Amino acid sequence: MPVPGRCLHYRDRDQCVGARRAHYQPSKQATVEISPNVTRQDRQATRGQRWELLGAQGATVWFTGLPGAGKTTVASALELRLLEQGRSAYLLDGDQLRRGICGDLGFTRADRDRNVQRVGDLARLLADAGTVAVVALVSPYEAVRRRVRDQHHADGLQFVEIFVNTPLETCSERDPKGMYAKANAGRLDNFTGVDDPYEPPTSPDLELTPELNVAEAVDTVLRILADPTPQD
Repeated sequence: MPVPGRCLHYRDRDQCVGARRAHYQPSKQATVEISPNVTRQDRQATRGQRWELLGAQGATVWFTGLPGAGKTTVASALELRLLEQGRSAYLLDGDQLRRGICGDLGFTRADRDRNVQRVGDLARLLADAGTVAVVALVSPYEAVRRRVRDQHHADGLQFVEIFVNTPLETCSERDPKGMYAKANAGRLDNFTGVDDPYEPPTSPDLELTPELNVAEAVDTVLRILADPTPQD
């Protein structure tokens, strides 16, 4: 099934059709929330030792976009391709995470921010362990996405933000879970794209639109992962 998308641009790369340059500027929000009365425990194995012994290198690939945009479809294919290449990879899907780790959260703005931050913290741990954390999450608000990116960068971890830019009309027509129909009928509140806003990334590493098939989208993501040069 055709889903996102033709590569509109890489950040700081010119070989893509329609490429345009954009420079990500880290914010000052890279600090993480820490509970009171805790002490950091040093460990014997460093990240470098761990990655070398495992023959692995961790990273986070973060797919963001409207509900029904095709995030999980591409993310799942990326996870499989990475595993077939012998790399440790794990898909963190929004619906899956709300069945456990984020199951106590609702869909207010505050809860959505908390949801994204929790998933970001989990992704950083997986990346530090040497796994490619593949995140498929609506993550509608720019500020918390930027904070998660900054926290990865502060930890020296590769973070690839992918904007799955599928038009709202297309997402609404697909409506694979029937959520747009419920929201438009007034039976579902705080649904992104209907009565809650989606804030597109200002400088994603990659932007995908519906013209490209899944395999081509995955190939494009893999090329970015192969070049972990910091983009800030």
